[in-house]
Amino acid sequence: MEQARLILCTTSSRDEAQRIARALVEQHLAACVNIVEGVTSVYRWQGTVEESSELLLIIKSNTEKLKALEAAIHKLHSYDVPEFLVLPIESGSHPYLAWLHESIR
Repeated sequence: MEQARLILCTTSSRDEAQRIARALVEQHLAACVNIVEGVTSVYRWQGTVEESSELLLIIKSNTEKLKALEAAIHKLHSYDVPEFLVLPIESGSHPYLAWLHESIR
């Protein structure tokens, strides 16, 4: 459990979100990727405040996969600076966390 992580990443389109999610799971870098539609992001980019409709990827993985996971996202993503935020999982059901770790072996 101490190695389980959630990674957040936004994308600009459903096609891109599905392509990235599928690649991460197929490459055993993620056990599961949730695609959340309807996200509005307000952010500063190159000195201007922007607003965009995006999709949020909630990626379940572990610390061992983070370096390869980040490299894959940078390779697959259309953004110059894709979001890659890593959050620790403090607790969860033992069967789910066991499945998570087994899925990315």
